Amino acid sequence: MRTEEFDYHLPENLIADRPPEKRDGARMLVVHRETGTLEDRRFTDFPSFLQPDDLVVLNNVRVAKARFFSDDGRFELLRLEPLTPLLWHCMAKPGKRLAPGKTLTISGITGTVTEVKPDGTRLIQWDSPIDDDRAGHLPLPHYMNRDDDETDTERYQTVFSDPALTKAIAAPTAGLHFTPDILTHFRHTFITLEVGAGTFQPVKAELLADHVMHTERYQITPEAAAAIESAPRRLAVGTTVTRVLEHCARTHGHVTAHAGSTSIFLHPPCEFQKTDRLLTNFHLPKSTLFMLVCAFAGTPLMRRAYQHAIQEKYRFYSYGDCMLIL
Repeated sequence: MRTEEFDYHLPENLIADRPPEKRDGARMLVVHRETGTLEDRRFTDFPSFLQPDDLVVLNNVRVAKARFFSDDGRFELLRLEPLTPLLWHCMAKPGKRLAPGKTLTISGITGTVTEVKPDGTRLIQWDSPIDDDRAGHLPLPHYMNRDDDETDTERYQTVFSDPALTKAIAAPTAGLHFTPDILTHFRHTFITLEVGAGTFQPVKAELLADHVMHTERYQITPEAAAAIESAPRRLAVGTTVTRVLEHCARTHGHVTAHAGSTSIFLHPPCEFQKTDRLLTNFHLPKSTLFMLVCAFAGTPLMRRAYQHAIQEKYRFYSYGDCMLIL
């Protein structure tokens, strides 16, 4: 398949750069796969589409303050992974000025570039630990065209995110709509997938077969594995949950308690084995996430749903409205 088959035009004014006034205030486009019908609803209607024995699976990862600026304002770092408190794996801008041996300072702490990897990322060794809460920023998606502020501190995290799992570069955005009250209306469990920077990257290869998928780590507890395997029907909240469930199905045949990593690329044609329904936000053109929902619901239906959402002026992307695919 060709990447251009998953392109679409989105008016810039439909990109949500701020969260809705209320966390559960989003619109929800309901897509019925069997009939092809579309319903314009509100997210507060979400519980009404569930049956008592349905299991809702959510991602409880928390977004790290992984964006940093040097004290002189010359450099920006996106920490992909703290290998140790003093050794970071980072993306850097501008990278050309951070060759091996070069230094920069953040909050008065000096870091030295020790290695430049083939993909352009860097390893940086720090003299002492850097306080994320004081020096770090939430890495908002590039299309918001702004820095994070106090509102994002609360709203770019799900209400069920686990502080012990502050490991993501981006939020599992379908989960941003949930409130503590809504969670009381249905059975649910949590898995963890550490959303990485690759989640927003468009596919640049002309053919899907030539795309190299990014890798993300995940964890599944014994309680979650038991609940998922015993559920007669599972609703995945977000593409991150879907990737974990389908990776497990293809790798192990069923969902087990373990930690691992996945680089699964779900695109048409594709059979889903552990995901029966899906709640998701609207995704970027030519992204692996848009390809995933096309695989789940069928590309013609998804293209029609997205065109409907654009005509009805739904808000798109991380802080935008959502879609429930039944």
